[in-house]
Amino acid sequence: MTRGIYKRGNVYWLRYAGPDGKIVFESSGSTKFRDAEGLLLKRKQTIKEGKLPETRSMPNYSLNDLAEKYVAWMQGRHRSEDTKRYRINQILTYFGNPLLRNFNTQVAEQYQTELMNKGLKPASVNKNIGILKAMFTKAVEWNMVGEEALKRIRKVKQLPENNKRLNYLTKDQCETLIDACDSHLKPIVIMAIHTGMRRGEILSLTWDQVDFANGFIRLEITKNGERRQIPVDQILRETLGNIIHRLDVPYVFYDTKTGKPFKEVKRSFKSAVQKAKLKDCHFHDLRHTYASLLVMDGVTIPTLMKLLGHKSMTMTMRYANISKAHKSQAVESLDRIFGVSFDKQTNITSFQRPV
Repeated sequence: MTRGIYKRGNVYWLRYAGPDGKIVFESSGSTKFRDAEGLLLKRKQTIKEGKLPETRSMPNYSLNDLAEKYVAWMQGRHRSEDTKRYRINQILTYFGNPLLRNFNTQVAEQYQTELMNKGLKPASVNKNIGILKAMFTKAVEWNMVGEEALKRIRKVKQLPENNKRLNYLTKDQCETLIDACDSHLKPIVIMAIHTGMRRGEILSLTWDQVDFANGFIRLEITKNGERRQIPVDQILRETLGNIIHRLDVPYVFYDTKTGKPFKEVKRSFKSAVQKAKLKDCHFHDLRHTYASLLVMDGVTIPTLMKLLGHKSMTMTMRYANISKAHKSQAVESLDRIFGVSFDKQTNITSFQRPV
């Protein structure tokens, strides 16, 4: 690659020093390297002659222009389109419709501060800022704004997130929660506990993804954009077998009145949690439960990583909670190995070396 030419998306960009010594970033407007190379030579020759290069004028695109194009581009490429569209609407509501070239670090950081003042968690704030950065990245690729605008937005730092909350249920708590569920919610909760699937994956599940013959649920598009196969155990198989399969409805979980899939189960799940007298229990905790129970039963972290669909071992380790009792039992195995016994009635420890 020639120095001063780089690629952003499919378009080649130029980087050169202007007559005043300042670095200029300019789109070649072409996906062909030779076009970019020719334009760079032309710009350098013009500057060498002491003239100002006649750069291409870029229309004054607005944030609304970018949002409209970005939402259209996002369809079919991104998961959770509805959630991202909602966040884009939040961005538009706050900023209005300014010109893209007027964005800078201070403006973006003020938006970040506003979200924090509203009480949003750091993870939610980071998602909104992340979408704003992603939109400007595409804006540069689409020649809607210059490289400098993107650089200014990228200077906004992500907030530190507290990802230590990893609550999970015991076997008895799982059974209590399932018993407390309404009829439509019960199979959904059972599936979450027995597969570790995310709520969105469960609610959008269709019957053609359920392979009873081989005992798998096949997820074609996951959060990581990769395929995933999840084994179906006997309890889940029986649960799915009891669900009425309407030929005119492809979804596994749906509203029997409308035939449409459930979009949310927040209210019914919250009611079930209250009825089961569980504290601080969220639907995503069922995914934690699935992972933790498997680890405590001896499933290895690499295997769990594949079941959960993680790309990073670090992420899987967060789900691998082990209860204090389980840890104690593991350590007590050393006592058995070395022949140590403890009488709880007399509080006497005896030691006998194994033969």
